Amino acid sequence: MGVALGLGAQTAPRFRWPVACTLGQDCFVMLYVDRDPGPGEQDFGCGRQTYDGHKGTDIAIADPTVRRPVVAAAPGRVLRVRDGVPDRLLRDRQDPRVRGQECGNGVVVDLGNDWEAQYCHLRQNTVAVRPGQTLQAGDRLGEIGLSGATSFPHVHFEVRHRGQTIDPFVGFTTASGCRVARRSLWQSDPGYVPTGAIAGGFHQDVPTAEGAEQGELNATTISATAPVLTFWARAYGALAGDVETLKLVAPDGRTVAQRTQTLTVPNRQRFAFVGQRNRDRLPLGRWQGEYTLQRQGETRVRIQREAIVQP
Repeated sequence: MGVALGLGAQTAPRFRWPVACTLGQDCFVMLYVDRDPGPGEQDFGCGRQTYDGHKGTDIAIADPTVRRPVVAAAPGRVLRVRDGVPDRLLRDRQDPRVRGQECGNGVVVDLGNDWEAQYCHLRQNTVAVRPGQTLQAGDRLGEIGLSGATSFPHVHFEVRHRGQTIDPFVGFTTASGCRVARRSLWQSDPGYVPTGAIAGGFHQDVPTAEGAEQGELNATTISATAPVLTFWARAYGALAGDVETLKLVAPDGRTVAQRTQTLTVPNRQRFAFVGQRNRDRLPLGRWQGEYTLQRQGETRVRIQREAIVQP
């Protein structure tokens, strides 16, 4: 991970956010660069929102049905592009269907002074640049997608100097590990948010994580004759010992379903739901769902959603 200090540190680029989104509202950092030089995993905040050998910053979106542009984080010249790789959600990064195309649809940009930036997993047929093209910061490259070896919609943003990975949250340093002086390369440093909300919603059947990740479970109106009414939620960065609570509240204020559990293992991505099976007709009106994730008595995540049950 470490590289020698010198001209590279003096000429390091400064990056704007590479996605047209508002961090913490409609997008978030799911995974950071792995700072552990060995077989372990550790992000720059000494947490575990990474995996062994991960070389980039994975910026994910809360609602995959909204098309989010990926933009140039710094000026440069396009070196290579790829498009035409299908968007598909994979559970195994070693899936043979993407062997040799793990980045999916992507763009590599020469930033000058031996610096490069790479953008991966763009939506098929949205790559908007060509090799040799000169870019300014903010120029559109494509859209966030699900191409290549990915299990959630995001862009993998990777920075290199002379082929060595540089963590933009840390900057140019010879040190590895997480307890190092940071010289952030972001124009406006987004800080470290290891735990947060992704999304939540209602569904009129038993929901699945795959359906939520593809934006298929966001009903705002539900039929009174639906077989099941469920409220689901997704969060990231849950740790063992966190207390998770889901509630489903009827229009008259009654809590008709609730589940509380203490997590025994950490989860980079957490999907959970609670529901009410329909025995006749669901009460009409505004239903509410709430998800909380507490750590040592402090609420780290709260997701609240509403849906209308109608005839």
